[in-house]
Amino acid sequence: MSTVDVQVTLKLRGRAKLPMEAAAPRLPRITRLMALAIKFQEMVDRGEVRDYAYLARLGYVTRARITQIMNLLNLAADIQEAILLQHGISARIAERQVRAVTSEVSWHQQRRIWQKVRPGQ
Repeated sequence: MSTVDVQVTLKLRGRAKLPMEAAAPRLPRITRLMALAIKFQEMVDRGEVRDYAYLARLGYVTRARITQIMNLLNLAADIQEAILLQHGISARIAERQVRAVTSEVSWHQQRRIWQKVRPGQ
């Protein structure tokens, strides 16, 4: 199993910034967002943060933006792996293209859309 390290800095009210992980060298944006979604879900599961709305307030982003990021967790496992490990991805894929895949509920359909949008195909 491979791991992807990302740096997450949360600005807590009345406290200093807390670095969460060491930064990875120049990973594609979609890879960083996928790792961030996994990290955020772990934080919610462990009770470190109450919910996604609280994450949005901590990160100074909208709840809609957190939802976009967290929707990456709805991708089929093999697509998540391809994003994280960049299997067969020679160029960067746009987040907007991946959002088109996350909007599909069926993993089978996701894989069909993924084949069309991923670079290098």
